[in-house]
Amino acid sequence: MSAIEWVKKIYIYLFSAIGLIIAVTGLIQLINLGLKSWIFTKADNYYSYPQPISTPTADSKSQSIIQPDQKAVDEYQQNNLVSQRQSSASNAIAMIIVGAPLFLYHWRLARKQS
Repeated sequence: MSAIEWVKKIYIYLFSAIGLIIAVTGLIQLINLGLKSWIFTKADNYYSYPQPISTPTADSKSQSIIQPDQKAVDEYQQNNLVSQRQSSASNAIAMIIVGAPLFLYHWRLARKQS
């Protein structure tokens, strides 16, 4: 077997493994997201103390401190959670879309050669 054939074989198996790893990582992220969304619903809850907002008063030397509305803080945290979940889902789906065809194509080539 010549050196070129060895390089081809290594290339095919290497890219097949890379595609499989990418696809499996995407599936793991998708399963993780599903578990956090429907079973472990408190896994993504982050509690933070709302920061006060300071606004200048009429005499411009002093400032008044306004505490944020709890409803606004809860709404912000909910929107942030939804945004993070959508970002995670799009990342996982992209990994599956890229990894699965990469693996399947190179695995078929490897099976043909053997």
